[in-house]
Amino acid sequence: MRTSNVGAKEVSIRNVQTPAAKVNENQRWNSPSGSLSWDMPVLKPSILKRGDLIGVVAPAGPVTDVTRIERGVRYLERLGYHVLPGKHLTDVDGYLAGSDTDRLEDLHAMFRNTHVRAIICLRGGYGTPRLLSRIDYRLIRRHPKILAGFSDITALQLALWKKCRLVTFHGPMVASDMAESIDPVAEESFWGLLTSRKTRGLFEGHSFDLRLLRGGTARGPLLGGNLSLIVSLLGTPYSPKFTGAILAIEEIGEEPYRIDRMLNQLSLSRILPSVAGVLAGQFTACVPEDTTHPSASVADLLEEISGRLRKPFIAGVPFGHVPRKITLPLGVAVSMNGTRGSVRLLEAAVE
Repeated sequence: MRTSNVGAKEVSIRNVQTPAAKVNENQRWNSPSGSLSWDMPVLKPSILKRGDLIGVVAPAGPVTDVTRIERGVRYLERLGYHVLPGKHLTDVDGYLAGSDTDRLEDLHAMFRNTHVRAIICLRGGYGTPRLLSRIDYRLIRRHPKILAGFSDITALQLALWKKCRLVTFHGPMVASDMAESIDPVAEESFWGLLTSRKTRGLFEGHSFDLRLLRGGTARGPLLGGNLSLIVSLLGTPYSPKFTGAILAIEEIGEEPYRIDRMLNQLSLSRILPSVAGVLAGQFTACVPEDTTHPSASVADLLEEISGRLRKPFIAGVPFGHVPRKITLPLGVAVSMNGTRGSVRLLEAAVE
């Protein structure tokens, strides 16, 4: 496997330093009822610049086709970045990319390495939640940096928000997106957030087939990700408070009744009633397996729940398991307008 055009010796010669991410000491959230406040300041990672070192890790499932890793690495290098693959990046242990200990070692190593400015996950799959109880969150809070991924990586992102208040990025991954001809919209959205301090509309400059299920306006921290992973963290120390947040949800390969079950669990857990607004992304291949039995559609379910919530609710948002997706900066303040179908950053995602 071709790993990188920069070795440890060359990095040392360049004396690359990773400035500590700036802490927004004044950022405290309050819902309209005043019920939400955070017990620690929000951490934003430093802006990414061409020539920086990007680490690649696989905290979830394996990639058995090594050429996909190579193509993803070459893509990053063509953009002008140096790449440091995790030591265990090509490991395979059943449906995991190596043992829990080895996957965790790679993750810790990237946060500990002061030359690494960003960490992009290889792929999703399954396995990230197995690491949460063993992560050194103090290490990550001392060395915060960009972390990007989606799907199973949702568990890590929510845990990092709960334990560290670290802003992370729900977006493209090395083997899932960057090994192919990455969609131009996905590419622009991702790098635009990581390399610029400008505030922007998440849908700015593009046309998407949004469904405006409930009008009105809301603002709050953008939180969420994959629906199954959000639900799997409920009742654990790694599930954050969603009160006053803009909740983003997406899913793949789950039948409508299972989507219904998970949404109902979010309702019974008082999460859905407590959020300020909802962004429903793409529910890829979420159709009944047995078409001879009656079934509601995911669209039906979302319309029903938006009617009950009576809060701004936009469906069809382009994020999740689709090539043409926007990146969501999780933990960043946003405003949403369910009447106009817009979501705008109220602050930059990086410092």
